[in-house]
Amino acid sequence: MKKIAPSILSGNLLNLAAELELIKEAGADLIHIDIMDGIFVPNITAGWDIVSAIKSGTDIPLDVHLMIDKPERYIEEFVKSGADILTIHQEGCIHLHRAVEKIRELGASPGVAINPSTPISALDEILDYIDLVLIMSVNPGFSGQEFIYGSLFKIENMRKIIAKRELETLIEVDGGIKVLNIADVANSGANIIVSGSGIFKTDDYKKTIMEMKERI
Repeated sequence: MKKIAPSILSGNLLNLAAELELIKEAGADLIHIDIMDGIFVPNITAGWDIVSAIKSGTDIPLDVHLMIDKPERYIEEFVKSGADILTIHQEGCIHLHRAVEKIRELGASPGVAINPSTPISALDEILDYIDLVLIMSVNPGFSGQEFIYGSLFKIENMRKIIAKRELETLIEVDGGIKVLNIADVANSGANIIVSGSGIFKTDDYKKTIMEMKERI
């Protein structure tokens, strides 16, 4: 079953509790939370206090994406704050295997993300140890960017590698995904599809998510 993960920080931050209720009613499968530090990406968002607040306001699993430099420094804080899935970037972590093992030991599902310019071969040595691969389909840092269609080939090739190695690793895709292109992403092999402005900039979240699910 393919899942939709609304990127909550694209919503109305002045009324986050209401947004959580709306996307739950709309059928969200996961809540995606982007954490940015202004170093790894040119933007700053939230910390583990926001993750904890969101956790207290919903029973939907939290999919936390650390777009930060040296994420191993804060793994424990984010898992304790409520991350069910914790994804770190291959490009930002020197001792990737150690960090992934720490995530799992603390009780969360480990994921590893790659940027658009990073080849999927960069995940060869870590693939057996993770539950999820996150393929970025925009350059990370800002909401509302246009989907990079070359990402579809990466998704397809990643799916083939996972199948060949007989793994159960999920593929998540994040960036520029809307109703109009979600079928392309799903058909390429994505299991979890993240959408920020593609959901939160529409007038009816439920209608949007229902249409997305129909298309995938």
